Amino acid sequence: MNYIQFDFLTRDADLRHILIAQLADLGMESFQENDTLQAFLPAAQLNGDLAEAIRQLAEEYGVAYSHKELVAQNWNAIWESNFQPIVISDFCGIRASFHDPIPNVQHEILINPQMAFGTGHHETTYMMMDMMSGISFTDRKVLDYGCGTGILAILAAFLGASPIDAVDIERAAYENTLENAQKNNVQQIRVLHGTLESVVDTGYAIVLANINRNVILETLPTLRSMIQPDGILLVSGILLDDVSQVTKAAEASGFHPVNQEKRGNWAAIQFVRL
Repeated sequence: MNYIQFDFLTRDADLRHILIAQLADLGMESFQENDTLQAFLPAAQLNGDLAEAIRQLAEEYGVAYSHKELVAQNWNAIWESNFQPIVISDFCGIRASFHDPIPNVQHEILINPQMAFGTGHHETTYMMMDMMSGISFTDRKVLDYGCGTGILAILAAFLGASPIDAVDIERAAYENTLENAQKNNVQQIRVLHGTLESVVDTGYAIVLANINRNVILETLPTLRSMIQPDGILLVSGILLDDVSQVTKAAEASGFHPVNQEKRGNWAAIQFVRL
């Protein structure tokens, strides 16, 4: 899949926060904050109306921007260059094959990223893993919704979960999760390519959803029907400004918030299904 990379020229952290929120509403799937704000959109989604909406947004905030198309090979290189090892105290370390081994962690996961991502933000992945460290996974049935590289499903397997389903709408994510499960010698993950409707099973004890606000809001009722009573829904990919909206929608769908973390401009929330 080809992507469009948009570069918004601003070093104002607050303005970047605003832009990320509004660009996510327009369909941007991932962001990187360097000297510019980079936003990534599947090339097939860019049309005249969306291009005009992006132009008007940039004009409203007085931000210059440029864009370019990334073919799959170039996108892989950019994604890999931005993929840094993630270490959660002594609990877990995640690295690619081109990184050195991570010492003194309970669990080390080997990931080779290939265009596959959830939100692409290390903050959200970090929070999901950190919150997973406080949850019992032993012999519990798990769904990783929007599995990306398969990081969370693999960690769940290391923590004793079984069986595990992992699903992603992106073909590259599906293939990458299969590859990474094999690299980590994990056998109990069933990987599915498709939407949430592709998951025909129910009765999950834990659902992990590191996606984005819009997808979470759209699928809350379906997720509730798939989770057993007192089961856990752990979500991230949510901006701090959207926590209230997501929490209210989750409560209306039959969930109760029990834990929350924040990192940078992002939040992760743990819900219990009533």
